[in-house]
Amino acid sequence: MPALSSYDYALVRVVPSVERGECLNVGVVLYCPEKRFLGALIHLDQARLLALSPLIDLELVERHLAFIPLVCKGGKAAGRLGEFSLSERFHWLVAPRSTIIQPSPPHSGLCSDPEEVLRHLFKTMVELPPLVDAMQPKG
Repeated sequence: MPALSSYDYALVRVVPSVERGECLNVGVVLYCPEKRFLGALIHLDQARLLALSPLIDLELVERHLAFIPLVCKGGKAAGRLGEFSLSERFHWLVAPRSTIIQPSPPHSGLCSDPEEVLRHLFKTMVELPPLVDAMQPKG
């Protein structure tokens, strides 16, 4: 059995109306220090977001969400944040904020393959069947 490494992750949520508190999970950020891994998977389900907030600026939200994987990767594309250590970038990404794009509280776990865990968390916490399919009767 491969050695297990600790990791921390947070969901990325879009909260179109901070006052109402409704949110849509749109991504996962995962950090595994022992494996020197910091990654994010992001996907905005536009139909679901428009159901919560019909007037939201989808293009603006997508632009801001696209920045998250750049920060994980580091380098010049992430601006000054790209110069930070993996730990500093992760903690910046998951710091509590009261904006439209918010992280969940961080959660922890153990894994042998952080990339596999990231994909699993994304599949179970972000990817859902399309609204239309979920509402169809079974049979």
